[in-house]
Amino acid sequence: MENLNITAKITVCKYEELNRIEKKLIDMAKEATTHSYAPYSMFQVGAAALLDNGEIVQGSNQENAAYPSGLCAERVTLFFANSQYPESAVQLLAIAAQTGGKFTGTPTAPCGACRQVILETENRYDHPIRILLYGEDKIYITESIKDLLPLCFGKDELGK
Repeated sequence: MENLNITAKITVCKYEELNRIEKKLIDMAKEATTHSYAPYSMFQVGAAALLDNGEIVQGSNQENAAYPSGLCAERVTLFFANSQYPESAVQLLAIAAQTGGKFTGTPTAPCGACRQVILETENRYDHPIRILLYGEDKIYITESIKDLLPLCFGKDELGK
């Protein structure tokens, strides 16, 4: 028997330490939270994605009384980007969340389903996506979803 130690590289910083483009994407993710439809959880999530063609797209979580019928901000954003700009890879994805009119102090990470969709988007374009997870107190940055989804299941596991 052996032990497998898995580590993730996550940079922790403050908003002021980001570059101009990163700040813009965070601001757009925060703004996207205001378009959230979250009457049940009251947890508003927004995302913004910078594409390699220079376009920035936004999305927000959309709830439904039948919970499984809703969709997270990350998937709304990536599905919109992939449908409107099918030839453009996602370079950078920012995610922010608020509840009760206040942004979360610590970053909110994508759920498992969203991590899988982000992985598929990376694989689709053969390009890692830099991810900015916003919190009022700190921001987490990863260079690929693989840092948040170790031992991931993708096309390689399907023999593709």
